[in-house]
Amino acid sequence: MLFHELGGPDVLKIEDVEVPAPGPGEVLVRVEALGLNRAEALFRAGTYYYQPTLPASRLGYEASGTVEAVGEGVTDFAVGDPVMTGPGIEMSAQGVYAERVVLPDTAVVPRPETVDAVTGAAAWLTYTTAYGALLETAGLKPGDHVLITGASSGVGTAAIQVARRIGAIPLATTRSEAKRRRLLDLGAEHVIVSDDEDVPKEARRLTGGRGAEVVFDAIGGPGFRTLGEALTEGGAMLVYGWLDQRPAELPWNWPLTVHTYANFALTSTAAGRRRSTAFLNAGLRDGGFRPPVAEVFEGLDRIADAHRLMESNTHFGKIVVKP
Repeated sequence: MLFHELGGPDVLKIEDVEVPAPGPGEVLVRVEALGLNRAEALFRAGTYYYQPTLPASRLGYEASGTVEAVGEGVTDFAVGDPVMTGPGIEMSAQGVYAERVVLPDTAVVPRPETVDAVTGAAAWLTYTTAYGALLETAGLKPGDHVLITGASSGVGTAAIQVARRIGAIPLATTRSEAKRRRLLDLGAEHVIVSDDEDVPKEARRLTGGRGAEVVFDAIGGPGFRTLGEALTEGGAMLVYGWLDQRPAELPWNWPLTVHTYANFALTSTAAGRRRSTAFLNAGLRDGGFRPPVAEVFEGLDRIADAHRLMESNTHFGKIVVKP
């Protein structure tokens, strides 16, 4: 899948290109499932934090598949290994929307043999983002409350499960009453419907007046300042997305700590990949991590339809495409 101009889902085009043999330090992966991310829609439209290289830009971070060949010097993977992709991928040159893709071995991590391809495609980016943001950056601890905005997104649903895994208490926000039951079933302690309720006021009520120790925000914008009112004294606010691209203002209820988070800062290092992959795969193996899948589209030619669903904001969990 390539795109030659910026725009909506219709700019995505399927083309046949030669697949090279993997060079030194590279692996050839047969893609069995693709996990879509909001960043890819922004990248396609030219509104991401870096721009695609046109013409003929590729797209996609996250795939699940099987190693078909390895290049010289690759020792961590062998033909037939189930894998997931994601770390350090530069989308224009290495995007994984394809039937086969050649990647550096540092862009590939093991997938447990008990984990199917669709689950694998829905897991890597969301859970490693939640892990790196909440545990390594914000220092979330057992017994802490964490307020998760946009909780029905892929990262939001992962954050609920990551918090539960360490004994923290997730408070989820969503704009839709229809998603309340699903968030509770996934592990949210409470769900705040932001269109109907005052989020900071409800968060304080649900924490006995103290406020949450961590706010995990996908939205940014002017509402970021208001979210600070949901935070306990000395707590941490962490923003990892900018669904609202208007300027964000800092809260005034100091003392507090404000973090920004980008997953590549963790997963571009060997130590970060080791820690995040170990945490992810432990949860996948024992069933503690159950990535919800909104819909599975069959065929690479359904990519545009999958992007339209993603931009509708009506889905719950991850959108997956099977090439």
